Amino acid sequence: MNTLTLLPLIVLIAAMFLLTRSNKKRQQQAQNMRNDLQPGSGVRTIGGMYATVKEVNEDTVLLDAGPGVELLFAKNAIGAILTDDEYNRIVHGVEHDLKADTDIVPDDASSLTETDDEPADAAAASDDKAVDLGKKDAAEEKAEEAATAEAETAEAKADEEPKKTDGDSDAK
Repeated sequence: MNTLTLLPLIVLIAAMFLLTRSNKKRQQQAQNMRNDLQPGSGVRTIGGMYATVKEVNEDTVLLDAGPGVELLFAKNAIGAILTDDEYNRIVHGVEHDLKADTDIVPDDASSLTETDDEPADAAAASDDKAVDLGKKDAAEEKAEEAATAEAETAEAKADEEPKKTDGDSDAK
């Protein structure tokens, strides 16, 4: 046989070997995680339920899902073991000291316009012209009045001209 003919077959076998190897590795890691379960650990089941491990047996795990709620699960149903901080954040809503790690987003937009070298009072004292949306200049008022007067004059002229009709008449 020609080696060029065997090349696709060799590539296919190599790909299958690599996929099988990574799958076995992932399954082994999951099995080791399930074997390391300890009472008191916070876990998430494959169904998405969060609970605390109460008792670990050979093939089963007794979980405490709340006051007076104990559930028996197969070890294979445990999807992940959570850290204490993560479990408390998800289940109890207890936030770890996240404020020290990240910047705080302000509640109002006024602090977003400040720069590091310009304090908030400097923005109010700047020489930028303030925009007043409630008042009009005298020139604008006169122009608006003139436009209104022109419109009224045009309507009066339209009323004076005879109106065209489509042939129907009210007069008899």
